[in-house]
Amino acid sequence: MHAMVLKQVGAPLARRLGAVWAGGSDELPPQALDAAIIYATVGALVPLALKAVDKGGRVVCAGIHMSDIPSFPYRILWEERQLASVANLTRHDGVEFLRLAPEIGIVTRTTPYPLEDANRALSDLRAGKFEGAAVLVP
Repeated sequence: MHAMVLKQVGAPLARRLGAVWAGGSDELPPQALDAAIIYATVGALVPLALKAVDKGGRVVCAGIHMSDIPSFPYRILWEERQLASVANLTRHDGVEFLRLAPEIGIVTRTTPYPLEDANRALSDLRAGKFEGAAVLVP
């Protein structure tokens, strides 16, 4: 399976973790993907992700909120591609995923920040001062 990640923030980390390819959301991968997960809230990424997945591929919108998805030609949904949302996941699904994550090799990188330093965390994220996710600690 191949992965597409946002190159400005996650490509170096993705490559170190074994991604075959890491590029921008405005780039097509060198070969069609089995699936794509969109974490960004940008609906305009949906048609781009559909173009990047192979026949029978799946695009999953993983955010709670997303801007409107622009109109796109039916041909990029054709050939049994699927578009789904994860809005229907349950707490049990999350618990099961967290149990399974280490077994399948998912590695996380977090940098903790005190809650009062949320603006610094965002600034550090934009500046690329850490890899992975910032975690605000109350």
